[in-house]
Amino acid sequence: MIETRNISKSFGGQQVLKNVTTAFQKGKTNLIIGRSGSGKTVLLKCILGLHEVDEGEIFYDGRDFTKMNEKSRKKLRQEIGMVFQGGALFDSLTVEENVQFPLDFFTTQTPKEKEERVNFCLEHVNISNANNLYPSEISGGMQKRVAIARAIALNPRYLFCDEPNSGLDPETATVIDKLIQEITKEFNITTIINTHDMNSVIEIGESVLFISNGEKCWEGTKDEILKTNNKTLNEFIFANKLYAKLKESS
Repeated sequence: MIETRNISKSFGGQQVLKNVTTAFQKGKTNLIIGRSGSGKTVLLKCILGLHEVDEGEIFYDGRDFTKMNEKSRKKLRQEIGMVFQGGALFDSLTVEENVQFPLDFFTTQTPKEKEERVNFCLEHVNISNANNLYPSEISGGMQKRVAIARAIALNPRYLFCDEPNSGLDPETATVIDKLIQEITKEFNITTIINTHDMNSVIEIGESVLFISNGEKCWEGTKDEILKTNNKTLNEFIFANKLYAKLKESS
């Protein structure tokens, strides 16, 4: 579990996060949603340590991340997998080499052990016979699968996904959502997904945090979000016509 306790962050005198307290549960898909500029990306970066918080605390399974020195943080980051927006694969490396990259960087495994781990991860994202292909030779959906395989290569306890469906068609996006959810449950990972895709909320929103103007505005499940009376959240929901229809029929 990852917890934030009253975290705040400002840039140039402008407060972007205001006393955000929440908990992201292990074994669940935890989604952060909100309008552009709402603070959801800053929240994700603060949790990852890419931004230092001005106030508040962040805990990884009881470990106070905000008080860790750089050596301790580096060790903790080995427990974190990251799926970047757009996949962020290395164009000059094959599928196999991309997935193997964190193993080369963080472990002393033998070549055979690395090969076995790479194949295990690729099998779990339903990719076969693509080890020697380059990112440019596979589809966008397959690239996201490879990115997920790379993210779980070190068997992480925590998985962060930044707009994992960006650039994908709706059908492929749903497949990626389900894949992330399956991996989360199979390996009992604490997964945090930063997204603007309301279809993801419908499909896998086991825990949803809505950020507005840097504050926690609402928190609940995909079922509860359809019945909320939160005015700000409803305005956000009704900006998406498909989601609005689902809410009206619920």
